[in-house]
Amino acid sequence: MKHIPNIITSLNLAAGFISILYALNANMESASWMIVAAMIFDFLDGFSARLLKSYSAIGKELDSLADIVSFGIAPALLVHNLIGSSLSLTFPALSHAEGFLMIAVLLSPVIMPVCAGLRLAKFNIDETQSVSFKGLPTPANALAVTGLVIAGRYSEAPLITSITGSAAWLISTTIILSVLMVTRIPMFSLKFKNLKLNENAERYLLAVLVIAGLTLFGLAGAALIVPLYILISLASLLFRPGKV
Repeated sequence: MKHIPNIITSLNLAAGFISILYALNANMESASWMIVAAMIFDFLDGFSARLLKSYSAIGKELDSLADIVSFGIAPALLVHNLIGSSLSLTFPALSHAEGFLMIAVLLSPVIMPVCAGLRLAKFNIDETQSVSFKGLPTPANALAVTGLVIAGRYSEAPLITSITGSAAWLISTTIILSVLMVTRIPMFSLKFKNLKLNENAERYLLAVLVIAGLTLFGLAGAALIVPLYILISLASLLFRPGKV
């Protein structure tokens, strides 16, 4: 029983690797859904560890190693493909890029796994992040990217297509997400310790807004999840300082 959390964490890592394989074959939708599967496994490994009271140092390290693959490398590869597509380059984009500037643009998503690795390394030695986070969690980073891909697949919304079809927007989004991961900005955790409204106001608000977004826009509303999470976290700093 004590190995169950690590087995689930390994499934997270496996899902991240499969996502990379799909992305390398230009199957962006399947790659995105495999990252979503990795997120589910990432939630379940922590849940099972708490349920079984099965914590270990190797489990903590394995979790971070899996996260950097699933939530750092895999989403960065998605961005790389989107940039290549926005530049009308034949897949694989890097093989058809000409000139230093175009190559640099295609390689710009490298900042994402680097910042994800830095964030995870700091998280492992920072005991103050057991209740809330400092900086954008790596799963949220991955969800921001997959949300755009999924929304683009199921929606023709001008805002979504303007982002996924513009190298400048994609690079800007990548830089913002990457920088947020290594900042010390407080972000609330999605873990519920109880159901009290006053102690979970941010979580309930996010849940209501996400459900509303998905109801109104369908799967296209997935692109709103992480921006809403960031905005609510920032609002908490203004209206409930010290509470996040």
